[in-house]
Amino acid sequence: MTRIHVAAIALMIVAAPAQAADVNAMMTTAMKEAFDVLLPQFERASSHVVRVSYGPSGALIRRLNGGEPADLFVTDVPALNQLLKQGKVVPARIELARTGIGICVKKGAPKPDVSTPEALKRALLAAKSVGHASPAGGSITAGPVMRMFEKLDIATEMAAKAKLSMGGPNSRVSVLVSSGEAEIGLQQASELYSNPDVEVIGMLPAEFQQITIYAAAVTTSAKQPDAANALVRHLATPQAMTLYKAKGLQ
Repeated sequence: MTRIHVAAIALMIVAAPAQAADVNAMMTTAMKEAFDVLLPQFERASSHVVRVSYGPSGALIRRLNGGEPADLFVTDVPALNQLLKQGKVVPARIELARTGIGICVKKGAPKPDVSTPEALKRALLAAKSVGHASPAGGSITAGPVMRMFEKLDIATEMAAKAKLSMGGPNSRVSVLVSSGEAEIGLQQASELYSNPDVEVIGMLPAEFQQITIYAAAVTTSAKQPDAANALVRHLATPQAMTLYKAKGLQ
């Protein structure tokens, strides 16, 4: 074999693309609107295929602990800390975005004043139905919302008119509102902004607000750790950060 042939073969090996992989990812529904844009971009650029499962953090953790495969986990930081203590994710993680709990009504509906705790209390009591996440669904917003009801001394009234979302793409608070099932919805702002048929009329008052930071971590059981790390880098680019902001994330 000539020196030219050897050089040509070496060049082909160096230029050959990395082997395409199937990346199993468990991801928070709160960032789905942005990921619907970013994941296809990653697939086109890398030739990898992302097989994503969306859901609230509690539900995703149960599925991972139940043995479902995942190379990458994207959810709130407290949930990742829990998985880290269990040895389910690697210590290194990348923070991607944050969001708070917003208040919405159906597009075109009257917009009650929710600017203060007293005004929000009046609006909730006046509403015929109020949508929020069910504690049983694993959502991280259920606890803060229900504690707010208790502090406002309206827990009994809210229980009687509650319309509950179980989380995930097919059971969202914003859909309860856009469908007319709930008159007012309380959920993470990023989810509400993703539904064009609802309008965000405010955020929970500071004393009731919960800011959630979302991050990505590769699992310790990852079968495709290199591809998963490449996906993390794609989700953390400046362009991705600009997209998160446009989708209601900070």
